[in-house]
Amino acid sequence: MKFKFNKSSGQASRLLLVLAIVVLVAAIIVYLVIKMAEKPSQPVDNTPTETVVVPIYEQTLGNIKFIFESAINHGDTLYAANVVNSSYTSYRTDLSTTENFIEVKIGAQNVGKSNIEERSWTIENIIDSEGREFVPLEDYSVTPWLPDEDLCGSLIKPAFDPTPCIKIYEVSKKSTGLKIRVITGEDNTANNFSSEKLESALIDLIVTQ
Repeated sequence: MKFKFNKSSGQASRLLLVLAIVVLVAAIIVYLVIKMAEKPSQPVDNTPTETVVVPIYEQTLGNIKFIFESAINHGDTLYAANVVNSSYTSYRTDLSTTENFIEVKIGAQNVGKSNIEERSWTIENIIDSEGREFVPLEDYSVTPWLPDEDLCGSLIKPAFDPTPCIKIYEVSKKSTGLKIRVITGEDNTANNFSSEKLESALIDLIVTQ
């Protein structure tokens, strides 16, 4: 028995093969077009991000808003010519240190609706970036360079202008990033202040010459 080649069947196979190749090529072209149209992925940035610390120049404890007003670096000498206390107008003695004298002025404002009693608040130590603390000079030696009336801890009436509290500190020349601690008794009361039931916060200082 003789086998007869079906010419039409071979042509159909070749046609199907050509169509399959055309479909495959078309699919590849479509895939490439889609990939080219896609937005390229952003490169991964492995650079470590730095946290920006925002300085704080106001702090509110209870009904007292503490406001930074000034910080003056007097260098290593408080000169008699710069005495401000009227009781010492004839004072003729300079006061010196091996470090720096820094005079800090913080305002305390009553944001409540009733008086805040005296001896219920004050400003305390200066703290540097290394955590070192510097206490205020509160003996008679710096009195000539402080105002006649010490308003630190005085009664504060509602909505009045901030009451200035001024103190002078001996601070290391190596210290940077200075802050000052402000304190008040819980509920802004003198009883809690004297019992050391305190609220406190830190305020950044901008030190000028």
